[in-house]
Amino acid sequence: MPERAGAVGLVLVSHSREVAESVARLAAGLAGGGDLAPVATAGGTPDGGLGTSADLIAEAAREADRGAGVAVLADLGSAVLTVQAMLAEGDELPRDTRLVDAPFLEGAVAALVTASAGGDLSAVAGAAGEAYTYRKI
Repeated sequence: MPERAGAVGLVLVSHSREVAESVARLAAGLAGGGDLAPVATAGGTPDGGLGTSADLIAEAAREADRGAGVAVLADLGSAVLTVQAMLAEGDELPRDTRLVDAPFLEGAVAALVTASAGGDLSAVAGAAGEAYTYRKI
C-alpha cells in the first residue's frame, strides 16, 4: 500500500501480535485509498507469546518514524506502562514520540485518517483522543 511521505507515523502496541496487526489492517482499510501514513505494530513478545516488549516497540517506532513524529497507541495495562517507561528513559524511541490516550481500535482509525490527511502530531493525538466520545447508541 502506498505510504504518505513526511507523515506522522503510528505504532500500535498490543499484548497480542494478531490484535495489533488486525487493528492496523482494519484502520488502513477504513482510512480509504491513497497514500496512508506509516503504521507499524508491536504486538506480543519476541517469541510470539502474549505480553509486551520494549525491543519490539522501539523497532516499530523506528519503522514508523518519518521525521514528523510518532503517535503510539497501546491497548492496556503493561503496554501503556512499557511505553511510559521508554518515554521517561528518553533514548529508545525517536524524538517526538508521544503516547496517545485513546481507545485502541477507534483511536487507531482516527489517528491514521488524520495522519494520512497531513495532520501534525498534535492533530493526530487529538483526533485519536476524540474517539472516546464516539457514541454507539
